[in-house]
Amino acid sequence: MKYIFGPIHSRRLGVSLGIDLLPHKTCSLDCIYCECGCTNRLTVHREEFFSADSVMKELDEYLSKRPSLDYITFSGSGEPTLHSGIGRIIDFIKDRYPEYRIAVLTNGTLLGDKSVQADISRADVVIPSLDGATSESFEKICRPDPSITVENTVNGIASFRKVYTGIMILEIFIVPGVNDSESEIAAFKTACTKISPDAIQLNHLARPGCVDWIKIPSKDRLLEIKKSMEPLPVQLIEPKAG
Repeated sequence: MKYIFGPIHSRRLGVSLGIDLLPHKTCSLDCIYCECGCTNRLTVHREEFFSADSVMKELDEYLSKRPSLDYITFSGSGEPTLHSGIGRIIDFIKDRYPEYRIAVLTNGTLLGDKSVQADISRADVVIPSLDGATSESFEKICRPDPSITVENTVNGIASFRKVYTGIMILEIFIVPGVNDSESEIAAFKTACTKISPDAIQLNHLARPGCVDWIKIPSKDRLLEIKKSMEPLPVQLIEPKAG
């Protein structure tokens, strides 16, 4: 299979069939924790990197057997909303295989784009990330395309939330010493209040990323952050068993 992978057993989404729409590490960010490695094509320009028809043909061959899945998930080695055909592919799954739920894992940087909003509107779950709520932490952790700022990212996620009728789960990746100070957590609380997701999940390093200096926060610190962000619906992501 060229475009789909798995199914894998996801910590959050159960049995998940992945769809990777991009050449390896084509992304709008170059996040220091990315387990896929450093970004080699940093861009915000949407293209049909791989033929949407080819992706749908591969999906048709696999899904026609009606496998047992909890989700079909757009993720992989880059930012899935950069693919200009993602809306066609989501429509194909929803129209031909309506029994399957769709999740989109996104870095959130393109969610202010009206065409992206329309393209992923039929997804059941959208999980954007927000790993810094100040310019300093956002730049250090996410290493974005020069056109991206933390302000337009937060505003874009918030504008999508206003029109999206599915479930939105906001993911925050905690990097000790960078985005876990009291002032950083206060900035996160302000941003998350503006976005108003259904849930906020605190995540942390599980596999090696692009740099070797990232530390893993203690469970006690994560619980402190969770308490500091009350009454927002914050959850802790537990390490995968085994």
